[in-house]
Amino acid sequence: MQKLGARAVLGLVWLLHWLPLPVLAALGVGLGRLLHRLAGSRRRIALRNLELCLPDWPQAEREAIVRRHFEWLARSLLERGLLWYASPARLRRLIHVQGDIGHAERSGAPTMWLVPHFIGMDIAGTASQLFQKRRVATIYQSQSNPVFDRAIRRGRLRFGQGDVYSRHDSALPLVRAIKRGSVFFNLPDMDFGLRDAAFVPFFGVPAATLLAPSRMARSLDMTVQPVVTEMLPGGRGYVVRFGEPWTDWPGDDAEADARRMNTWIENEIRANPSQYLWVHKRFKTRPEGEASLYDGWCDGAHADNPAP
Repeated sequence: MQKLGARAVLGLVWLLHWLPLPVLAALGVGLGRLLHRLAGSRRRIALRNLELCLPDWPQAEREAIVRRHFEWLARSLLERGLLWYASPARLRRLIHVQGDIGHAERSGAPTMWLVPHFIGMDIAGTASQLFQKRRVATIYQSQSNPVFDRAIRRGRLRFGQGDVYSRHDSALPLVRAIKRGSVFFNLPDMDFGLRDAAFVPFFGVPAATLLAPSRMARSLDMTVQPVVTEMLPGGRGYVVRFGEPWTDWPGDDAEADARRMNTWIENEIRANPSQYLWVHKRFKTRPEGEASLYDGWCDGAHADNPAP
């Protein structure tokens, strides 16, 4: 039954990708408003994250951000079908690349793209295979449902220009791919515990932050280029912005590099707060002896009252 349900969902996503993007976007907004009402636990996680990260913002504004966040989140789920099934020509019309996406291709040097968890991050993966020619390697979280897992892998590899490696496997195949010339599409801003991480401020709150991006970039002498995505309202498409390569990162101190990386992500979030992935427990791991920042908040003890 689980596999049958997954195939039905994927079939619906495939059917929806034929719709004009403005229509598909409107459906996503409607679904997001429904999910905002129904997904109480995730809604409370998002509100708690915003309270921790943006305490000076009015509560009503934080609640409005969460409502918009669910609309963008639902859109990203429905519009995944475009990334997986739409023609390259259609995707090139919808994806607007800003900045120097060809830097890695021209330089030939080992390159890391730092891509924080904005809702449209998968669009950057598609753009990286449509608008430049170097292979792209990334790490992904394998799914418990094998049907969804195959669909995600197939969708991300559909243009034959990428490789994906499970987060649970050894890093050696990824390192070999980078040495062979693949660009590393790195998602550096989730809480995976304290393995190869340190507590570094994120909006002033100690957050388990990976040190691996800095250490890998230094050991492989990589160029590091920041990449940020944005979904445009009204079905106008997507923006993928490739920033200027960082000239002083990594340094000699991986923890200082992580602090600078978090500061950059904070600034990007402030510019587009509703499209950051707030439903993830970014502060799940705590320093020894410190209480959870979510207990009592995400189980309904501090139940929010979303506006109708």
